[in-house]
Amino acid sequence: MSAITQSQRSLRAGGGTAEDIRDRNLSSLLGWLHRDGALSRAELTRLSGLNRSTVGVVIGDLVALGLVSEGPAVVSGAGRPSSVVVPDAATVAIAVNPEVDALNVGLVGFSGRVLRRARIPWNGPVTVDEVVQAAAAVVAGMTSDTDVPWRIVGAGIAVPGQVRLSDGLVREATHLGWSEEPLAAKMSAALGVPAQAANAAALALRAESAFGAGRDADDLFYIIGGASGIGGGAVIGGRLALGANGHAGEVGHIFVADNGRLCHCGARGCFETEVSRDELLAVLDLPVAQADFLAERLRVSDDPEVAALLDRYRGILRRVVSTVVNLFNPSTIIIGGFLASVIDGVDPADIVGESIRSAQEGLRVLTGSTDVDLLLVGAAELVFSELIASPSVLMGGTQQP
Repeated sequence: MSAITQSQRSLRAGGGTAEDIRDRNLSSLLGWLHRDGALSRAELTRLSGLNRSTVGVVIGDLVALGLVSEGPAVVSGAGRPSSVVVPDAATVAIAVNPEVDALNVGLVGFSGRVLRRARIPWNGPVTVDEVVQAAAAVVAGMTSDTDVPWRIVGAGIAVPGQVRLSDGLVREATHLGWSEEPLAAKMSAALGVPAQAANAAALALRAESAFGAGRDADDLFYIIGGASGIGGGAVIGGRLALGANGHAGEVGHIFVADNGRLCHCGARGCFETEVSRDELLAVLDLPVAQADFLAERLRVSDDPEVAALLDRYRGILRRVVSTVVNLFNPSTIIIGGFLASVIDGVDPADIVGESIRSAQEGLRVLTGSTDVDLLLVGAAELVFSELIASPSVLMGGTQQP
């Protein structure tokens, strides 16, 4: 999660057979290119700690795998000209994010670039089979042109619910009405590529950690509010905290209100039941189809009812953040999605003021992305992390439409 990825740490640990060392080197250089985009040979040499000749060999292997290309040489600093290595623009992951109000599908390339996207709105519940069929149809349309030689590495699915990481089984996504659904397996069969699924909030955290506000934080907690509720996750010591079954970070079910509203989980007074996007839309008289204007409307509203609701939400958020800070002692708190609009204009010190004073030392409170593409980028990271870990293995089974 931090400036040095796990694959890069493994490289510096050394050891293993010649094939192991080759794989680590491939992983290291591809990881830097994925994180930072195009880099010169000189920059890759400096970042990786490898010698110049080894970097040249590794780049040659990545070119042979079709993962990168080399551009013309450029002069950087006082050194001699060095060619620029560019990640392949046609190597992509399919990203899928089903929500209560729409299905979001995209093609995502290296460095979290969303190259194509589609949003299919719906009203009422949808089944897993309907989501799979719709996603397959959208992907077929996206890749039907012959101008781009797409190479699909795999598919990632961001699910607003609990997902078993080992096989992508959705244990429960109560907002969608799903339980014990083999979503990843069905999506893989429909798309013809390997598919993985994980909790949407955890994947948003991965996107923020790789390319956003949490890029250089080794200890952070992330809280995001979306159409399907509130979720979150933690990075501890540079590693994503998953829990025993991959369900860690369910901040939306922190208890915040005595005699509160009944939550879909069966409890009362959960954070995500007491604070919701739909309630904000309703008080603003803003239809769901115009949810993208929520932040702007909140910013200009002078309605006392809106102000009262924001005050209530901010009070609840303070208690949640205080709990998180006291439990995890992070260096960074990132608040994203519609919750970023809730704290717009609020002094960060006010957000953490109820937590233990010593735990507040050096603590940053940052606003996360409100971009609708965030979950697509996070879903794609499921695929790209596997590709970076084993580039030579995975590129043997990619699909070209």
